[in-house]
Parts: sequence; structure tokens; C-alpha cells
Amino acid sequence: MSSPVIIPYQSFVQIDRTSATAVYLQIAYQLINAIQRGYLNAGTKLPGTRMLSEILEVHRKTIVAVYEELDAQGWVETRPNKGTFVLRKKEERPDRFQISLEHQLALYPQKTGYSFTESNLLDNPFEHSACEYVFNDGTPDIRLTQIEYLSRLYSSNMKRKSNQRKFGYYNQEGSEYFKENLSNYLNLSRGLHISKKNVLITRSMEMSVYIISEILLNAGDIVVVASLSYFSVNMIFQKSGAHILQVPIDAEGIQTDAVRDLCRKHRIRMLYLTPHHHYPTTVTLSARRRIELLDLANEYGFVILEDDYDYDFHYDKSAVLPLASADTNGMVIYAGSFGKSLAPGFRTGFIVAPENLMSEMRKYLGIIDRQGDVLMEQVLGEMIEEGEIHRHLKKSIKVYHQRRDVFTTLLEKKFEHILHFQKPSGGLAVWVEWQQPVNLLQLSNACAKDNLFIPKTLLYQNRNLTAMRLGFGHLDEAEMQHSINILEYHIKKQS
Repeated sequence: MSSPVIIPYQSFVQIDRTSATAVYLQIAYQLINAIQRGYLNAGTKLPGTRMLSEILEVHRKTIVAVYEELDAQGWVETRPNKGTFVLRKKEERPDRFQISLEHQLALYPQKTGYSFTESNLLDNPFEHSACEYVFNDGTPDIRLTQIEYLSRLYSSNMKRKSNQRKFGYYNQEGSEYFKENLSNYLNLSRGLHISKKNVLITRSMEMSVYIISEILLNAGDIVVVASLSYFSVNMIFQKSGAHILQVPIDAEGIQTDAVRDLCRKHRIRMLYLTPHHHYPTTVTLSARRRIELLDLANEYGFVILEDDYDYDFHYDKSAVLPLASADTNGMVIYAGSFGKSLAPGFRTGFIVAPENLMSEMRKYLGIIDRQGDVLMEQVLGEMIEEGEIHRHLKKSIKVYHQRRDVFTTLLEKKFEHILHFQKPSGGLAVWVEWQQPVNLLQLSNACAKDNLFIPKTLLYQNRNLTAMRLGFGHLDEAEMQHSINILEYHIKKQS
């Protein structure tokens, strides 16, 4: 066997003195890597501890610790009066042992050595920018969140002895305490008639839709959505193999006559809608059409997946109760997000459905989110029980109501004759339709150069429509003014 001295250890053992990983472990891991890749073959004699410490310019005790670690993991054996030898059997090392910089063992492979199916359906549609001003699709202002209160509540729950035993085991069922409080909250605010047995806690609306699709949809099933609908949910439906059919929308929401026509021609498995504030147009589904949809679901046997998007944000009148509150035949699955007015880390998703479906859903949740987030659920449960979520919503809705009025006034003032919109009765965004030719993609790119970011997901343009969904909830008055001024400037440049 070749002398250990001629092996260029410095080429594949690289020490990062700034790393949090101990130096001896860095060396040990890279030697293991060399053994696994065949650079150090079975039977190779490693240098003595003093010699290797000089080669790598570390203390001899560090190399002693390295060899002890390798021995403990079963990669080497120490033979009395002979030295330390590699145990792992690998194919023979090439005669010329040269490692170029681009093939150093410290680098991770750039590509897999196996094939796999790549999905274009799930390409991330969300964009990010360093621009100071941003239009989004309608998100709350984190500056209005009671961070100090939430931090205190979170910390106190961590320290509370009665809670500590809850954190020592997985609970795919979710916090019983939170589910009980959430079910009470939904009963009072949504007019539902449920118990905690009808509630599943998820991490997000998208996770909820994924679980629902895995259980209820098969390849080739037909899902009906509005002609303008939430792109992320549509991606999940397509990934499940479902075939999506679209129905028109108008000032009263989706057109039920079009749904009925589809039911007569096809076997519909599911209808997805956001009836309270339709995404993206913000219109509210009329009471008459709500009744018609429930009747159609009962008649043709399709599932209604109701997304309670922006349900908590309403300004001019009381919220319209969801379809689920009037469902007596178990045709509606109600899903949404709780705590949307809070910071993103304090939100959670939920699904409301009959108990037999809930039992199956828990099986899937146990696979993809077995441990859950019991601590966060405990905090949210206390916010409901102590009435803090109601107080927070009441304060924040006043702010968002004022911001909606300021934002719509600015739009009317700046774009009076070239822009059409209806002031939304709730939600955190405005749907605007341009009445003159506008290239929305060019507009977005031009605004970005002036520090205003407009994501492509907010742009809706085809032969018959030129529209945008503009979120205002995250902007104060000065930010609105500046953003609208940039938009106005580049609209005039295109004219």
C-alpha cells in the first residue's frame, strides 16, 4: 500500500475556522467523505497523528480526536505497533491521485445521479423584489400586529408547567384546546353548528386544499372554478390530475346558470369558490346564488369547497354567512386561515367537514405534519378565549377601512376616466380594470425601475380584459400616495 504521505490530504480536507462545527469534526467528516467516494481505499494506512497534524496545520490532539471519531463510527481500525487503517471497502483508487478544485470533496453534487419527474405545474409563481414600494394581492400590515403581546403570550406558554408535558409528544390530532376554542369562534362568527370533532388544523390554506384533493380527487375528475380564480389552488387541482372547467363571473359572483349547464354535460366532482370576497375580483356571491349552488350540489352530488378568503375583513355591512352555515346535507367543505390579521408566524389553516371525512383527513395530516404546532395552537386558543382576537380585529378593521377609502379616493383622483372599479365592501385589495390600452407587463417592469414592485400574479390581461388586483392593506397613506404617483407616471408614458 502506498505511503500515506503522498496522499494530498490538504486537497480534500478544508478547515473553516469560522464554522460553528468543531475542527476535529470537520476533518473527520471530510475523511469519511473521502472513504465513501473511494479516494481512501480499504486498507489505506493513515498518517500518524503528529504527521497529519503538521500536514493540516492543527494541534496533534485534534487529530487524536479525529481518529477516535472515525474509530467510533467504524470507518478505521487501529492496529498495535502498525498504525490506523481504513476499513471501508471501495473500488481501487486510480494510480494518479489528482483532485481538481472543481471536484473537491467539500463540494456537494450539483445534480442527482438518477432521473425523476419534474413538474411545471408547481413552478413557484411568487416573485420577490428589493423595491421599497410594493403592490401585493391584499395582505395585512404587520406593523399593526401586537408583537409584544404575542411574544409575552408565547413565552408564558413555554414556561407554564402545565403545558410542558404537551410539548414532549407528537399530536397529529392538533390541540384539543385550540380546536374547541376555534370551533366556538367559527360558530359565533360564521353561523356554523360544529364541534371540535369537525375541525382539522393545518399550516395553511394550501395544505388544506392539498389534503382535500388527495382524498377526494382522482385523475380525470372535473373541478369547476371561476374564470378568474386563485392560481395556487388551481395548481394543486391540476397536480392531482383533475380537469379544470371554468365558469364566468359577474357582479353577483360565479354564474350559477353556467354551473348548471356544466352539470348537465359532465359529471362534476367539485366546485371551488371564494364567495365572501371572490379572488381576485373581490365581489360577494349573492344570497340567491348561494341557495342555487347548494341546491345544485344536492341535485348533482358534487362537493363544494368553500374558501373563506378575507372573511374577517368587512367594512360597510355585516359579513354574509358562508354556504357551510346553510348546508344540511354535508356537501360543503369549509376551509380557510385563522389569524390572518396577525403576523404570518401566528397564523394557521383549518378545515371544517363532517366527522367521517375528518377521520380520513387526519390520516393524511399525520403523514405530512405529524408533530403539528401545539404551542402556537395553545397561544391562538388563549387569544380566542380571552377575547383578544376580537379586540385586535376590531382595531385593525378600523385602520383598513380608512385605508380602503384613502386608496380608492386616490384611484378616482388619478385615473378618473381610464380606470373602472367598485369600492370593495371588505378585504384588503381593489380590483381595477383599465379602460384604455395598457401593456401590463411593460408597466410592471417600468414601475420596478422606479422602486415600485408589481408582481405578475396581480396582472390579468387577455383579448377582452386588462385588469389588476391591487392590495392596500399593507400601505399607510404616504406609501399609497407615492405608489400611485409612480403608477400614474408610467401610465401616462404608455399613453
